[in-house]
Amino acid sequence: MQSISRNIATLMGLGFIGFAPGTWGSLATLPLFAVIFQAAGLAGTLIALPLILCLGWWATQSYTQLHKNHDPSEVIIDEVAGQWIALLPLAAGATHAGASLFALWPGWIAAFLLFRFFDIWKPSIISWADRRSD
Repeated sequence: MQSISRNIATLMGLGFIGFAPGTWGSLATLPLFAVIFQAAGLAGTLIALPLILCLGWWATQSYTQLHKNHDPSEVIIDEVAGQWIALLPLAAGATHAGASLFALWPGWIAAFLLFRFFDIWKPSIISWADRRSD
């Protein structure tokens, strides 16, 4: 089970990239999101989010039990969930407008950059929650 949780928490080892693992995790989410949206539409994309959150929570809990650090940098499944949330308005807009998700490419860039900005900055209560070890 430890190897399964490790693979999920680190996004199949992508989190072990030495430079900016969170950014790589966010980038890897983009094609995953596109595939799910193309295959299952907005409803499927919305259904996938709680599954990602629950699976990510379990994997992170299991993986970090063996670490002193409660938030090791290689754990990037949270980037998948966060980037997914940042992309949902884009998917909803594309669905509402009857447009291709890819036609809204500036939104992809904005969602990616804004998510990375706020994930790195961690304003106010987010920073407080991130520092907690429980």
